[in-house]
Amino acid sequence: MSETPESILVLGATGTQGGAVARSLLAAGYAVQALVREPGSARAQALAQEGIELVPGDLLDRPSLTYAFSGADAVYAITTPFEHGAGEEERQGETIIAAAGDAGLEWLLFGSVASAGRAPVPHFISKGHVEQRLAASELAWTVIAPSYFYENVLGSMQAIRERKLPIAVPADKPLHQVALADLGAVVAAVLARRDEHLRQRVEIAGDAPTPAEMAAAFGASYEQVALASVRERSEDMFAMYSFLSAQGYGIDAAAVRARYPEVLWTSFAEWASRVDV
Repeated sequence: MSETPESILVLGATGTQGGAVARSLLAAGYAVQALVREPGSARAQALAQEGIELVPGDLLDRPSLTYAFSGADAVYAITTPFEHGAGEEERQGETIIAAAGDAGLEWLLFGSVASAGRAPVPHFISKGHVEQRLAASELAWTVIAPSYFYENVLGSMQAIRERKLPIAVPADKPLHQVALADLGAVVAAVLARRDEHLRQRVEIAGDAPTPAEMAAAFGASYEQVALASVRERSEDMFAMYSFLSAQGYGIDAAAVRARYPEVLWTSFAEWASRVDV
């Protein structure tokens, strides 16, 4: 294939991460396709209206993936444990890798997570296992591993409107994170620099504000959420916030920004100023 692919298939494009990547690639001039289980759904149709071609398929259906992959120069793949658990996420990864081989796919970009394979977090571990299978394959691959998303705080919008930001990370602990739009721009930059990224893993963070600084960006006060209360809702989230509260991702955000100068990096404070509270 040429140095820069022309047609990109995005998996998970009806979700937040995949949708952001698909829209960023479309804005960058790529011909973008989206793998969707239900082409008639409102989210899928919204993508179609923006100029993204819909391709029917399922992450656990190898023939449908093989067919979909055959029509793309590169694929940005996302797996998820949040519907049926980490075991299914690993099966999704296995199916994607197998279908990529069947289709003779020229480049598979896997959307993983920063610290996969070293953090004791179930959905980090499952993504790490997919990465291991990918590394053992004969495919041309790149792993894109984002940290925490700025947009995660939008789940607390009602509290933010009340001038509070509840989060289960200590007030003074830097939290490496990135805007979804910036992640999409990084994927576009990686696609334009194929040789540099083949069989490489890239962890992504654009900023590392503390929770206290995050709250201040909204004109709100920080409220620490007890890890015990997180555990009552989800063992996976408890493990993640325990990791973020202690060790953390440890990404050199300045180095990431310097590596991708073509990305218009947004600080958390800048991003927060644009949120309609």
